[in-house]
Amino acid sequence: MLLFIGFMLLGFVFLYAGGEALVRGAGNIALRSGMSPFIVGMTIVAFATSSPELAVSMQGAFVGVDDLAIGNVVGSNIANIGLVLGICALIRPMQVQARILRLDLPWLIFVSLLLVAFLNDGRISRPAGLVFLVGLGVFLFWNIQVARREIETEQVRLEFESAAPRNERSSAMDWLLILAGLVALVLGGWAFVHGGVGLATSLGVSPALIALTVIAIGTSLPELATSIVAAIKGNADIAVGNVVGSNFFNILAVLGLTAVFHPLDRGGITMIDLVTMLLFAMVLVPLILTRNRIGRFEGFGLVVGYIGYMAWLAKAG
Repeated sequence: MLLFIGFMLLGFVFLYAGGEALVRGAGNIALRSGMSPFIVGMTIVAFATSSPELAVSMQGAFVGVDDLAIGNVVGSNIANIGLVLGICALIRPMQVQARILRLDLPWLIFVSLLLVAFLNDGRISRPAGLVFLVGLGVFLFWNIQVARREIETEQVRLEFESAAPRNERSSAMDWLLILAGLVALVLGGWAFVHGGVGLATSLGVSPALIALTVIAIGTSLPELATSIVAAIKGNADIAVGNVVGSNFFNILAVLGLTAVFHPLDRGGITMIDLVTMLLFAMVLVPLILTRNRIGRFEGFGLVVGYIGYMAWLAKAG
């Protein structure tokens, strides 16, 4: 069992390093091409922090463990809101000012509902995966157009500029970072999945349970690190935008690409898991759309809700 835990730890190191390299390389290339820091922060950074989920889900599908591929995304989306935003709000209450986040949130609810609807039939087919990928393209186009039109406050723009700083290194170095990041993600995904499947077998539990808990938390650590740093600095829009954007990419890009590569059966992922993911997303509606704020009390509630879900999984498993 220690060997499998070691594989997972090694996998996490590669996944984290690969995601960081991808953020730095792709972000700098996007900035050099003329894309604003605000748009880079809302798209490139959010996608790059979701790259560990993509690596793990693709590896899960490759080895035929479909519920690990799906459970990784469902569990990560739950952890991003319950654990990541909950901890951030406990550290420092978050006042959300970016108007684009309030426009994005209803779409996150819709995309989560779409995932629940597809998996209600027990699988995500290739056509469903294509629907997700088309949705990703529409979301990116719409988000970029809205970001260009919206007149955000100076504070919001400064926040995103700090999250996507431009480096004057050569373009070749940026492409090298992207390549190194992709290699690290592939290696990390293999090690993480190999360790996760082995750990599930040695403990006598389903891969779905490991995916919803250990693997989901592990792949959410880049979001946790990014959002905590933002929360400490008082950059609430980055902390929330990172989570909302990451949850979008997890469903549309990660499951979309994975299902096109290999149709996914729901396996051990239950409707309770899917409804829990949807409910956590819906909790953000009154907090962000109505109050524009996630306080310590709400943060405490999110963390308690996440711990309660983990306790239910442990009992059910």
